[in-house]
Amino acid sequence: MTIQSSPRSIEGGARRRDASIWVYRRYLVGGGALILVLGAFYWWTHSSNQAGPRRTPVVPVQVEAAVQRDMPVVKDTIGTVVSPTTVSVIARVQGELTKLYFKEGQTVKKGDLLFEIDPRPYRAALDQAKGQLAKDQGALDGAQRDLKRFQSLRALNAISQQVVDDELATVAVAGGTVESDQANVETAALNLEFCEIRSPVDGKTGPIQVQTGNVIFSSATAPPLVTIAQIKPIKISYALPQSDLPAIQARAREGKLVAAITLHGADAGKKLTAPVDFVSNVMSNAGTIELRSDFANEDEALVPGELVDVIVQLDDIRGAIVVPRIAVINGPNGTFVYRVNHGAVQQVPVSVEFDDGTDMAIKGDILAGDNVVSDGGLRVTPSSKVTIQHLANRPAGGRRAKGAKGARGASKSP
Repeated sequence: MTIQSSPRSIEGGARRRDASIWVYRRYLVGGGALILVLGAFYWWTHSSNQAGPRRTPVVPVQVEAAVQRDMPVVKDTIGTVVSPTTVSVIARVQGELTKLYFKEGQTVKKGDLLFEIDPRPYRAALDQAKGQLAKDQGALDGAQRDLKRFQSLRALNAISQQVVDDELATVAVAGGTVESDQANVETAALNLEFCEIRSPVDGKTGPIQVQTGNVIFSSATAPPLVTIAQIKPIKISYALPQSDLPAIQARAREGKLVAAITLHGADAGKKLTAPVDFVSNVMSNAGTIELRSDFANEDEALVPGELVDVIVQLDDIRGAIVVPRIAVINGPNGTFVYRVNHGAVQQVPVSVEFDDGTDMAIKGDILAGDNVVSDGGLRVTPSSKVTIQHLANRPAGGRRAKGAKGARGASKSP
């Protein structure tokens, strides 16, 4: 009996054989790749061990020498320029404003003529007062002559005492009238003088509030004609925390309490100094105390209302060890600096005595001349090796340069 395979069964067997071959090849390729990876890893690790340990990278840094000098303890604050005297000029008599003798913003001197009110009514009033005085003065003179005659007749017993007494009363009344007339003349003369409005102080004028042709009034509620502010000299008002009051008082007793201001604008960087001549006797609600200083202001650089930067020196730290502010690092265990010596760094704990925003006075195992990392400290660890790019120097005349003792020399890079 002959068995014949169907075409379908033969085709299925071929497919199974192909699938088995494909799986075998896939495992073969994967195993080969794994062998190659393991071999490469083995070669890399063993070749690295034979080459020896890798070198620690050298960190480039900049250093600066610590210096020993007196460190001024200063306080920075904001001050306001204040005019010592501000005057609102008002009229003292009523009348038509006829003339102006200055321009807005002009600097004037005490006594300079500013405005003129129509003087004619007041000149006429003065003439009238003088005429009345002359009239009453004549009456007084006549009464005094009559009194002398009556006294002579009374001595001869030619008239009664009553006549003399009546004449005495007439003379007294006439004398009082004359005194009143004299006062009226003085008042009229003052009113005429008040028609010329003059500057009561040296200063700078503000905007003119009333123009010529207007009738002005001499009342307390009338608006000022102009405001004049004294600007030479001028005051700076500023405040410091009440906790600084003992240092302020101690410094003032020594006569060393001085304020310095820094100008802006065209005179940027220019510094002016003046003694503190006023310390308030009360504390503000904000817990500060007001201080003031007078500045000559000859160039009129300071204007009332302007804000300026003020520095007040309250003390000195004698012989302080001073380093750049950027050299001091805050760590989890406190502040420290990195000292550099022959290419190696050492972490040195320090405490900060004072920070002026540029430099710090510190205490710790740092001496004058020790080089500390001033740039690159965040890349450094206590085990790091460093190379000095260049020794950082401050500009001539800088804060740290003043009174500083010499350094012991820069560290050499490896």
